[in-house]
Amino acid sequence: MAINPYGEEEEAAEAAAETQSEQLDLDDREEQLPWLEGDDEYEQSGVDTARIAAFAIIGLLVIGLVVGSIWLATRPKTDPALLADGSTIPAPAGPYKEKPQDPGGKQFAGTGDTSFAVGEGKTREGQIAEDEEPAPSIDTQAASPISTPVLTKGVGVQVGAYQSKDAAESGWTKLVGQYDALSGLSHRVIEGQADIGKVFRLQAISGDRASANALCAKLKAAGGSCQVK
Repeated sequence: MAINPYGEEEEAAEAAAETQSEQLDLDDREEQLPWLEGDDEYEQSGVDTARIAAFAIIGLLVIGLVVGSIWLATRPKTDPALLADGSTIPAPAGPYKEKPQDPGGKQFAGTGDTSFAVGEGKTREGQIAEDEEPAPSIDTQAASPISTPVLTKGVGVQVGAYQSKDAAESGWTKLVGQYDALSGLSHRVIEGQADIGKVFRLQAISGDRASANALCAKLKAAGGSCQVK
């Protein structure tokens, strides 16, 4: 039986080829396993945020341009004739004030034509209303005559001074009750001025100066005060 010296080499070559084929199949399977994939592969398959942001900015710019165009097209335009240019208003050639042909309304004598005549350089005489007696007022009352006090003749013995006439009358009543020398005598109230202002002097009236001095002496003896006037 003849032995092929190349037989072992052929078998070894075939075995090596089979081993290499199995290794290639194993590598393909490992590439398909998800837990063996790297992070770079997931990042490459993710969403491109930079591109989305760019599209959003471009969209906002387009919207702004559209809104601005609409605003410029619809805003009210300024009338160039109304713009101030610093010029003066020319005066009219004719008279600036004329009397109307048909003013209407009720007409009164002597009214409505003074201003036109003065504007034309004319002078008009003034009109003075006639004197008329004033109508009597229903609130007017006849003035009451001023009553002047009638002074009783005689020599006065002043027994007090008061701020009002009523107070002086009340004072006389009290003094008559205190001093018997004043009983049956007349009295008077005289208005006058003093350092404190207006005063009302209360005086007892005596027939003559001698009796007035005697009356004042009695009042002083009884504790009163008096002065012969």
